[in-house]
Amino acid sequence: MKPRTVLSMEQALSLPSATLRFAQLGWRVIRIEATNVDKGLPGDPNRYIGSRVIDDDRRSYFIAPNVGKEAIALNLKHPRGQEILRRLITALDVDVFCCNTVPSRYKSLGIDYATLKAVKPNLIWAGISAMGPDYPDVAGYDPVMQAMCGYMEVTGDPEGPPTQMGLPVIDLKAGDEVYANVMLALLERSESGQGGEIHVSMLQAAASWLITVLPLIDFDCEPNEITRAGNEHRKFIPTNVYPAKDGFVYMAIGSDVQWRRLTSVPKFAPVASELRLTNEGRHKDRADIHRDMGAVTCQYSVDEILADLRGATIPSTRIFDIRHVAELPQLKAKLTRTVMPNGKTIRMQPKAIDIEGMGVDMRFPPKYGADTSRVLVQAGYAPIEIEVFAREGIVA
Repeated sequence: MKPRTVLSMEQALSLPSATLRFAQLGWRVIRIEATNVDKGLPGDPNRYIGSRVIDDDRRSYFIAPNVGKEAIALNLKHPRGQEILRRLITALDVDVFCCNTVPSRYKSLGIDYATLKAVKPNLIWAGISAMGPDYPDVAGYDPVMQAMCGYMEVTGDPEGPPTQMGLPVIDLKAGDEVYANVMLALLERSESGQGGEIHVSMLQAAASWLITVLPLIDFDCEPNEITRAGNEHRKFIPTNVYPAKDGFVYMAIGSDVQWRRLTSVPKFAPVASELRLTNEGRHKDRADIHRDMGAVTCQYSVDEILADLRGATIPSTRIFDIRHVAELPQLKAKLTRTVMPNGKTIRMQPKAIDIEGMGVDMRFPPKYGADTSRVLVQAGYAPIEIEVFAREGIVA
């Protein structure tokens, strides 16, 4: 695909995770941050989250979502700042404009679709917000959305409280929706020549993943079918974490055929019974099955159990921590990397898929406003003009 130019007024994680995927494709991504008009810490608050790894405004939590990008600082509350934005869109031939602020601010900042479409009719516009433009003043963060859309209610121990997931999955889901729908809009633009407007509601995007629980309501499901189930699968029995002599094993039985293969292994023969031949029967006997499975697995080491399960083609694994994941041979060569200004190499998450020509090395994120002057020069502004903008607080 032809490299594109993305201009993104972004902060936090949801939108930076989307534009990271564009940067990984080799596209030009220019992130816009606010000038320091309120006298707080300048720019994206995430710049200041995590350990201080290189300097004050590029801390550990900020690095991975923002590699491979450029950074400019622009005061969009000022009419001249909005004028500069419009000029950047035309002068740099921007393909995609993105933002993740509350929709009630779109018009006052001059970033609404109608305004920017008037500047460049084939522009693709994408915004992430908590609940979409119908709820323009609602702010949203991932854990709040997890609580609101039922994720916390279905996560954790059934005897315990609602629990937040260990990763910001709603931020990342919303980012992936921007990525996917921008690609769809580019495809449509190639046919029609027209741009498009994309609104991603974090709540709606997250709720679209309730595919295994929400429809059960109208099937008159039992309450325990749509609440916390711990580590076990609600439907496929046995799928759970089981103790070994030296750790834990996760195994997943997804069919009656797999159950028969499991119980043909001598170690697991004691868990077989006539009732348990079908998943329906195993569901009725689930508590006893989990007890019996644990009684078997606790007698052996993780390696012994996994050897038998692999031989029976049963999906299974030991429980890995994040350090182990970074060393997995299946992933080690696929991890992306960046190099800090002091020369230290930082390993990051792999790309979602392998695409021919995509490398794994990404530029270290820029400091706040590091590329403002250079980008404005590319848009045709003279250095003396940029100096005036800076003195007046229009750029930084």
